[in-house]
Amino acid sequence: MANTHLLDDCLFCKIIRGEIPSCKIAETDKSYAFLDINPLSEGHSLVIPKYHAQFFHQVPDDVLADMLPLAKKVAVAIGLEDGQYNLLQNNGPMAHQVVPHVHFHIIPKPSPEEGLKIGWPQKQVTPEDLKKTLGRIKEKL
Repeated sequence: MANTHLLDDCLFCKIIRGEIPSCKIAETDKSYAFLDINPLSEGHSLVIPKYHAQFFHQVPDDVLADMLPLAKKVAVAIGLEDGQYNLLQNNGPMAHQVVPHVHFHIIPKPSPEEGLKIGWPQKQVTPEDLKKTLGRIKEKL
């Protein structure tokens, strides 16, 4: 896959092109995996598409189909077979996306003190609320 869909001023596009150094773990024709330079825990890695898109829903399906198997291989290589890790993908500044290029974080959780710390502020909804939401989503599928 030619890297024809990369931006000149994007940090991750520059990493893909080799203009900015990275601790590359692995790459395919469509994906690139490397260590995060500001890790939350040892082994914290990123998997990015070799296709510039800010949001997950903008990445072509064939590229997405390549990214998750690579993320799985990286998680195993890090030594996360016991399942203590987060696979995280943020979209937009309100969702804590800092670099506007799609990326998946693989964040080991070796202890309660290390790794990703999140809250989960659940909302109480009625069955009717869920039915309305379901209907709205299904209309657009």
